[in-house]
Amino acid sequence: MSVVLVHGNPETPIIWEPLLAELGRSDVHTPQLPGFGCALPAGWGATKEEYAAWLIGELESIVAADGPVDLVGHDWGGGLAMRAVSQRPDLVRSWACDVLGLFHEDYVWHDFAQIWQTPDAGEAYFEQVNASPAEDRVAGYEAIGIPRGIGERLVAVSDEEMGRCILALYRSAAQPAMSVWGSELGPAATRPGLAIIAPNDPFVRGLDLAPAVAARLGATVCEMTGQGHWWMLGDPVAGAAALRSFWAGV
Repeated sequence: MSVVLVHGNPETPIIWEPLLAELGRSDVHTPQLPGFGCALPAGWGATKEEYAAWLIGELESIVAADGPVDLVGHDWGGGLAMRAVSQRPDLVRSWACDVLGLFHEDYVWHDFAQIWQTPDAGEAYFEQVNASPAEDRVAGYEAIGIPRGIGERLVAVSDEEMGRCILALYRSAAQPAMSVWGSELGPAATRPGLAIIAPNDPFVRGLDLAPAVAARLGATVCEMTGQGHWWMLGDPVAGAAALRSFWAGV
């Protein structure tokens, strides 16, 4: 039984490294979102539908070799993971997600997302970011909870292509698009689920909207005490323990 960990934005699979060390397993897959530090397929439009279809393809390959997976999604990886589960629950033994609030009908995108969803403003944002010194960008990551060592590696692979993918992804998800995905989550309730709540996360409405979505899906709720958006970097020991405990009960 394999584990699949799906990263989000503006990330690559390196964000899972501390958690992987704590899990100590050899059957963990960490697929890399196209355009996030890696090449894009020909004709890639970087919409949420394309990313969801891509993830389903990744899962199909893993499941063909090793059976249904324990799927864990963070940030956009969580959004895509839940879409995959809702469309193909047969690929999944269990799921864990730290962004369930995105699927609530009352969710309003955070300030950064609204900039990226705005024509010209989003392009100007990434022009400014890409033109800024690497040290400033690393410091910016530190300010939002990404340790320096991880931030330096993320800055090293961030480029104009990633910026274009982020803009297209978020624009495809402008409301009511996420509410529509939320209304179609029903099949995810047929698999054991874990709602990971990081109380200091300012982006995903984890304290109010996420528990409501978790209740609809019959999911267990786990609060990562004292943690923010990057809980897997802030406390990988507790994160690994929470996942192991959940999987043991599936």
